[in-house]
Amino acid sequence: MGYLLYVAVGGLVGSVLRYLVNLAVMRVGALGGFPVATACVNILGCMAIGVASHLAANGGIPSPAARTFIFAGLLGGFTTFSAFANETGILFSDSAPSLGLLNILVNVGGGLSAVWIGRALASIFFE
Repeated sequence: MGYLLYVAVGGLVGSVLRYLVNLAVMRVGALGGFPVATACVNILGCMAIGVASHLAANGGIPSPAARTFIFAGLLGGFTTFSAFANETGILFSDSAPSLGLLNILVNVGGGLSAVWIGRALASIFFE
């Protein structure tokens, strides 16, 4: 039960941070309809998971509880894109580029397809 609490608290903090970053970016202004706030959150999340991943791999985050809080909770609440990017980067750095490419295709292609299917199903059943 303890690790669930780390994930829950980290997720709460990450989600609030995502909302605050969105507000801050929206105050600066839009970029011709481009989702700037989401891009900023994803890029910041990727940078943060890069730092955390390096620290964890080199003993800088030794506690499993701290790793759970940071990776699954905080960064999972902030953006799951960071986890996808980190895992893809690890596949490429572990000399598994075919798995890295497959991960990109499955996540991006599957995600876009799932959005399209979800919208189609919603238009059939809820309109």
